[in-house]
Amino acid sequence: MRKTVNSPKRTDGEKRMAVLRLELDYELATLYEAMMENDEEKKKECKRKLERLRQELMRLQL
Repeated sequence: MRKTVNSPKRTDGEKRMAVLRLELDYELATLYEAMMENDEEKKKECKRKLERLRQELMRLQL
């Protein structure tokens, strides 16, 4: 019974983790672009987003 009740949570978490990985990849590419352009403001914004995504990913992995 518990496996049946908890299984939807697991699939939702797995789906969110996949989306987070895509978002991380996108933000890393954006950060790289900002670094090539020497855009300090864009770099700071990307780093903030990456930190938020990292924290959410860590919560999901627990």
